[in-house]
Amino acid sequence: MGYSVGIGLTNDCNLTCAHCYRDTGQISSLSLEQVKGICQAIPITSMGLGTGENALHPEFISIVEYLSGRNIRLSIASNGYSLTTIPQEILSAFQDVEVSIDFPTQSQQDAWRGEGNWALIHQAIDRCKSAGIEISILSTMMSTNYAHMDQMVALARKDGVNLRVNVYQAVKSEIYRLKYEEFWEGYRRLFSEGLVIACSEPVVRAVMGLRDVQSPCGRASIRFTPRGQVIPCVYWPTNIGLVPELDDLYRLGSRLVDDGWFKSSREVPLDALECPCQGGCASRRALNRKLNAHDDYCPWFHGEEIQLAWQAAPAKDLIRAGNVCTTIVA
Repeated sequence: MGYSVGIGLTNDCNLTCAHCYRDTGQISSLSLEQVKGICQAIPITSMGLGTGENALHPEFISIVEYLSGRNIRLSIASNGYSLTTIPQEILSAFQDVEVSIDFPTQSQQDAWRGEGNWALIHQAIDRCKSAGIEISILSTMMSTNYAHMDQMVALARKDGVNLRVNVYQAVKSEIYRLKYEEFWEGYRRLFSEGLVIACSEPVVRAVMGLRDVQSPCGRASIRFTPRGQVIPCVYWPTNIGLVPELDDLYRLGSRLVDDGWFKSSREVPLDALECPCQGGCASRRALNRKLNAHDDYCPWFHGEEIQLAWQAAPAKDLIRAGNVCTTIVA
């Protein structure tokens, strides 16, 4: 089996967004040699570059050339900077790209991410469209924007791109965490306008009546931090015990995922064994220090039956569709 890998080449960034999960204590980066070691230790079919603004990495071009040479399918998430500055031949190495937009209007987006970001993002969209690259808007659904999810769908359609939505995880702050009612209102708005390309958010899949509600994280997907930590999910807390590092991966290869936090991320809490959600998102439970409990957003745990109307969109082969708890609509 080949893994779908998520990797933060660096946590360096030209922006300081309030809701970002990246470690800002010090700048860390994975070297080209470390990336080579990862690729030699485990079979990899696809790789998504995220966390920081990856083009700020001094070896970015060499790393992309190496990965492309190994026929690894590539995706990158960007605030616009990387996608407007990297050489055309490097841009063309990516099968699909994502641009970060969290609000549906220029004034809201620029107030959130800085003056001129809206224009930069749309410059990036135009460039990638000209190159024939599949594009998605990447939005974090949080307490400040959940009520705009239907408008985000309209924006994506206007721009001629997909919309991918991640639920905010309280890695560094509780401020933007969604309340239970906000979570489901956000999804109602998202599905009221958007046609579902993919949904791997476990508790949402359960409500949608879909099979296989278990998260891909820690199963088909592995995450590498800029500090060289190996974790099941990009949001997995790294302060709750021993976290595997690259030396462990080089020594164990794929066997690394058989134990420790990887094993824990796959285990269904005893209280949720009979629940349709099967525990929901393990990273959310771990962040909440409730790894052995229900997902906070599980309606059955709250004694509710939620009806969530949705329609499917034609399938698309998007790298992020099945390697992280996420939702993609058209």
